[in-house]
Amino acid sequence: MNNRLTKQERLYKKKEIGFLFDNGKSSFSYPYKIKWYKTDIPQNGIPVQILISVSKRSFKKAVSRNNIKRLIKEAYRTQKSILWDLLKDGDTQIHIAIIYIDKAENDFEFHRKAVRKLLLKVKGEIEKKK
Repeated sequence: MNNRLTKQERLYKKKEIGFLFDNGKSSFSYPYKIKWYKTDIPQNGIPVQILISVSKRSFKKAVSRNNIKRLIKEAYRTQKSILWDLLKDGDTQIHIAIIYIDKAENDFEFHRKAVRKLLLKVKGEIEKKK
């Protein structure tokens, strides 16, 4: 498995994002709110597509928002194998939106632990559905 976070792994199409927020399941794992949707139409052989959002209301400066997004992306990138190993042989794909809801900037270790907890929670939900 490639440990990079490529463009195909990012959720960027407005139609797919709208469908995710309209029909996706919602969950909460501090400091993130997560929306995810399981689809049977995989694209490009990528099992997981991800979107990361940080509220402009909580962080007025773009520098702060971008720094938090960068930390979350890196934390996800280093641990994405949790979900990829579960879905790599299947014919399904998961779209995930991670929304950061905390009001404070945190360090990388905090995000790494929180993203791991989040991915394990999503993995448990997926395994329940199988």
